[in-house]
This record gives sequence, C-alpha cells and structure tokens, in this order.
Amino acid sequence: MVTDRQLRRSKTIQQRTGRTFHFATRLLPQRIRHPTYVLYAFFRVADEVVDGATDLPPDEQRERLERLRAEALGEVEADDEVLTAFQEVSEERGIPDDEIEIFIDAMLSDIEKSRWETYDELETYMRGSASAVGVMMQSVMGIEDPERAKPHAVALGEAFQLTNFLRDVREDIEDHDRIYLPGTTRERHGVTEADIRRCNPTDGFRSAMADELRRAEHKYRKGVAGIEYLPEDCQFAVLYAAVLYAEHHRIIRALDYDVFSSEPEVGAFRAVWLWAKTRWYWQKSRDPVTVFRAVSAVPEADGGRATHRPEGTPQAD
Repeated sequence: MVTDRQLRRSKTIQQRTGRTFHFATRLLPQRIRHPTYVLYAFFRVADEVVDGATDLPPDEQRERLERLRAEALGEVEADDEVLTAFQEVSEERGIPDDEIEIFIDAMLSDIEKSRWETYDELETYMRGSASAVGVMMQSVMGIEDPERAKPHAVALGEAFQLTNFLRDVREDIEDHDRIYLPGTTRERHGVTEADIRRCNPTDGFRSAMADELRRAEHKYRKGVAGIEYLPEDCQFAVLYAAVLYAEHHRIIRALDYDVFSSEPEVGAFRAVWLWAKTRWYWQKSRDPVTVFRAVSAVPEADGGRATHRPEGTPQAD
C-alpha cells in the first residue's frame, strides 16, 4: 500500500516540475488522483537520470536507467520510495510491463540522440516518452474498453509533448542541445541549426512553428475525441488538461511564433479562467469534443489564422 510519505513526495515532485499537469490532476477523484501523483513522479525520476544528471558519463546514465527499469518492473527491490510506490501502483492497477519498457527505452535514447530527421522518427520516440504515459493512465483509471480508447490516449500524449517541444525550443537547445523540430520541417522552411542556436526567429522558423502547431492540433482533436471512453468522473479533468496545454498555442501565435524572446507560459489567473469557462460549457453539454471546440485555442480546422505570413505578403484569395 502506498504510504502517506510516498504520496506526499510524489505530489511535491509533480507540483514542482509539472504545474500544468498538476492543475488537471487535482480535478481527478481521489482514487485516480493519488496513483497519478505516483505515476508522474516515476516519470520525473526517470527523466532526471538523463536531463538532471548531465555530469554523469553516458554509461552510468544507462546503468541507472536499467536499474530503474528493473525496479519499476518489480524485478529487484527499489531503493527509492517513489519507485517503491510505483511498484505498488503498477501491480494494483495492472500497468502493462510493455508500456514501462517502451518508456524506459525512450529515456535511454535521450542519452545519445538529440536530433530527429523526420516526424516518423520523432513519433516513434514520443510513443515511449509521452504516449506510454497516456496508456498507463488508462490502467490507472480502469477504463472499460482500453483497446478502443488507446489510439486516442496515444494521440493526446503526443499532442501534449508536441506542445512542450514547441514551447521549449530555447530551453531544449540551450540546456540539453536538443532540437525537436524535425529535420524535414526545418529543411522545408530553410531553418538552419545555427538559426536555432542563435535563437533567431526567422520567417522560416515562424513558418515551421506554424506547421508543427497544426500537426499538434490534429493530435489534440483525435485525442479529445476519445475522452468519452474514460470514466465519467475523470472526463472533465482530462478535457481541462487538453484545454490548458493547448492554450500555449494561443500564446505562441500571439508572440508571432517567437518562442525565443519570451517564454510562452499560461499564468495562474488564465488557468483559473479557463477552468471556469471549460466548466461552464461542460455543464451545458457534457460532450468533450463540443466543449474543446468552444473553449480551446485549437481551431476547428486548419485555416489562415494558423499560418504565418511574413509582413507584406499578400493573403491568398
């Protein structure tokens, strides 16, 4: 049984490192909220092996992740209370071992890989680093038809991570020497690695960002369409999480895609306002797709407002 101490530590990790996710987690019923704290803390512990221990040589990082894999799968006794709690949650909720394996494999790839040449490459990475999170949450929630819901959970996990990538371009290159904009997208818009290293928001960079925002928004639409398969008392929390993450898109567009000069951040007041607006629409319809269309920053379909046009460029008829 997960102890109060383990739960407090897990919750503290989420509060400190995942504010957006924490806002939404608080709306879940307790039977789901508490294991979600543990799940998120496990993800962060694994992520810190790569991004928080950059002074360690790669071999030692790999060794730590493999140890963490064995602990998470219950093959060895855990040294860390977060991992002990995760073992309990995983066994109790039936989290698939395959999803744990996929997640750890993605963390291992972070040690050596810092560029993704195509979106297919990036999507394969996100299947472990983000979509596995959504699939594990299905187990935590205990949904009735996991196979029907799974493609939507995968899409929403990818959408959340794509938003993070687009929001954190500067942090990723400066702190971790990573570029998540696919090479094919950069090449199509004439964006060089030097442009990103110099944090130079060229017209090409802005257009590349617009393209990737649209790609993420397609994932949001698919992901939100599967919220109806979740337990009724979990649907609003997941819907609100989607609205909150997607709100970064509004800010990015308001900045004219210059995510270098100013960090796109959803403030606390805006988050509360979005909660109230989402709640109001939710009470009216209880349909996740309808509410998301009414409240979120994601347009209903690709259109001119999502496309960057350099100043002075005439708009097509």
